[in-house]
Amino acid sequence: MYTSASLQKANVTHEWHPVRLVPTGCIGSSYLFRPTALAVSAFLISLLVAFPGSVSAQTPGPKPLITQAVNEIKLTRLAGNTHPLARPEFDQGAAPSSLPMQRMLLVLTRSTDQEAALQTLLQEQQDQSSPSFHKWLTPSEFGQQFGPSGQDVQTVAAWLASHGFQVTSVSNGRNVIEFSGTAAQVQEAFHTTIHSYVVNGDQYWANASDPQIPTALAPVVMGVDSLDSFPRKPLHRLGSMFTKPAQSSQSSRIKPLLTYQCGNNPNSGAPLYCNSVTPYDFATIYNVLPLWNATPPIDGNGQAIAIVGRSNINVQDVTNFRSIFGLPPNPPQIVLDGPDPGVVQGDETEADLDVEWSGAVARSATIKLVVSQSTETTDGVDLSALYIVDNNVAPIMSESFGQCELFMGTAGNQFYKNLWEQAAAQGISVFVSAGDEGSASCDSFQGTAPQPARNGLQVNGIASTPYNVAVGGTDFNDFSNPLLYWNTTNNPTTQESAKGYIPETTWNDTCTNAAFGSVGFSTNPESNCNNSQLSGAVRAIGGSGGKSNCTAPAGSTASSCAGGYTKPPWQTGAGVPGDGKRDLPDVSLFAGAGFIGNSYAICEADLQGPCNSSNFVNIGGTSASSPAFAGLLALVDQKMASRQGNPNFILYKLAAQQPASSCNSTTGPAANCAFNDVTSGTIAMPCATGTLNCTTSNSGDQYGILSGYNAATGYDLATGLGSVNANNMVSSWSSVKFTASSTTLTLNGGNAVNVTHGAPVNVSVSVSPTSPQPTGDVSLIATQGTNSTSVDTLTLSSGTASGST
Repeated sequence: MYTSASLQKANVTHEWHPVRLVPTGCIGSSYLFRPTALAVSAFLISLLVAFPGSVSAQTPGPKPLITQAVNEIKLTRLAGNTHPLARPEFDQGAAPSSLPMQRMLLVLTRSTDQEAALQTLLQEQQDQSSPSFHKWLTPSEFGQQFGPSGQDVQTVAAWLASHGFQVTSVSNGRNVIEFSGTAAQVQEAFHTTIHSYVVNGDQYWANASDPQIPTALAPVVMGVDSLDSFPRKPLHRLGSMFTKPAQSSQSSRIKPLLTYQCGNNPNSGAPLYCNSVTPYDFATIYNVLPLWNATPPIDGNGQAIAIVGRSNINVQDVTNFRSIFGLPPNPPQIVLDGPDPGVVQGDETEADLDVEWSGAVARSATIKLVVSQSTETTDGVDLSALYIVDNNVAPIMSESFGQCELFMGTAGNQFYKNLWEQAAAQGISVFVSAGDEGSASCDSFQGTAPQPARNGLQVNGIASTPYNVAVGGTDFNDFSNPLLYWNTTNNPTTQESAKGYIPETTWNDTCTNAAFGSVGFSTNPESNCNNSQLSGAVRAIGGSGGKSNCTAPAGSTASSCAGGYTKPPWQTGAGVPGDGKRDLPDVSLFAGAGFIGNSYAICEADLQGPCNSSNFVNIGGTSASSPAFAGLLALVDQKMASRQGNPNFILYKLAAQQPASSCNSTTGPAANCAFNDVTSGTIAMPCATGTLNCTTSNSGDQYGILSGYNAATGYDLATGLGSVNANNMVSSWSSVKFTASSTTLTLNGGNAVNVTHGAPVNVSVSVSPTSPQPTGDVSLIATQGTNSTSVDTLTLSSGTASGST
């Protein structure tokens, strides 16, 4: 029985501070241990060296959470850590006992007191009136203040070593312990077997059941990220390979034409045009040019952006890209974390896209591609992300991979929550692609349609934490009149053809796109999705959004979803849902690569051959949106002469300063708008009738519509705050003043609440001060010792809330 209850507040329109908690101190310095022998006694000696007793005596560390002796008989199951695709119908049998399991990441957690103190710090680091304003931590300082105690780390590491694992390192932030071993050792220590699974013709390794650990370790250990080789998804969409013929028989010179006729309207016969976006097109559309042309130029000079990768690249592709499209020479840096995986087909494309387009926007910034090889258990994406944060590689980073919260499991979600929290405390601005599956992030399109969504409304777990910017995708709303916005000739130096800002709509490459109504099909999306002529558009492709709802799944199916991050205090404003949850995306940029015909241009010789102005690759997806927005933030950092931490504190306040009515993307944003409010389109996906969240209106229809989400005035779950006017955003960044105010929440008049399982409890909440009037949601959380469970969410009205839970 839970014997007490506590409150956590979110989405209150005036800023607030959590209860101040003084950190209990720090212990030791950063540490790295690589034992050459597996004898537990020798291993413990190396740990005692890493945590010198003299330091501990002078500065008491965090209180140990492991208070019992480790008993291998008394076990706790780590629920929600079996991959949903590790299913019997795909099972090919147990893995060889000698199968190497390299670079596993044991995810650690912190105490509730430490978490509260960390939340206070993250608020104060953004509060101009606080002594902690922009006082960023180093990775080691973060670990000392907010990691498990040295004693707990020693206990956990010794337990791993006692099972024969090679413990490679403890992260500087003390969020994870890296270790390696074999399938047999995993089975013996974690009480789960590793099996081979074949899904869609591809073979993977995965644990067949949830792992178990000694109960004594449960207060510190969340699980393993991960025990399977199901990969994170690169969030790009390839368009057609672009090769232009000579434009004139009178000249041997090839004249590039990046706005070109690519078909005809089947209804009217009118020509349809496709457009390849170049760096100078982007700079024109999103008003970056005034920054580039400033004196001195605001173009990322002196800044650095880290890119998460799991493939190396041919640097010549980047050199060619910059030369062809009028950018100054600026080769990227390649940082290897472990063995070089070389050039990995498919993943090279992702890396090329991210490197080329972050550098296309921040043309003078240093781009650092961090590359880690994936192993039998751990995705190179996770390893690279960890390396960037734990080594403070750059003040800005971008990750263009995704996996829905359900598929990531409890440990995977906790890994990224911890990591992005650490990044924010270090002042690192983290940008993550919101996803390319519309409102159905668990339904990755496999290339053969029809393939309707089946797993309900889901979001990308890598992007759904409150500590990163989730970048969604738009498309240009130029389907019916492209020549109004594009020239049919290109600048000979930069290849630019865009005339200016182009109205935007949601990126949606499915049968729910309203564009079908303009070419002779129905204006009813369900009718179109059930039209056999459009069966190829029954798939989940589009910019993603929605609310966090599955960070702690109880099982491996969508119906087992539980948890979800609570609404962060900065996520307020017109249109923000009062759902008590973290909503995605935060912002959006052009993503394209659909049947409307717009895409980004990149160079990759392995796909297209030698790259030149008439021979390149068309591509899109939120994989392009995220690094492009990271490039924009590099311009902010240069202008402000400092790193910014989590930019959402500023982005939402910037949006609140502008009237939505004058910044509508469709009607044309006013000249002073920082955001282009996208109000057109939907990211609702086609779904299989009878599946989770699927609405089917017509009896007998095979396909329905996944119920979410439409673009609307202000914030929406399709495009977030919208896209940006870069010059206005950068120029007005310093105008935002985030000054926190003290807010007190009182539960039941300050009296403790005794909770009995299965019995309803009446609760009432009051908030003070009452001016300005706070609004939003209050999360009720039951706690017992160091464990906590979300119980319910109440909505404030006139500063109070009440109900029965």
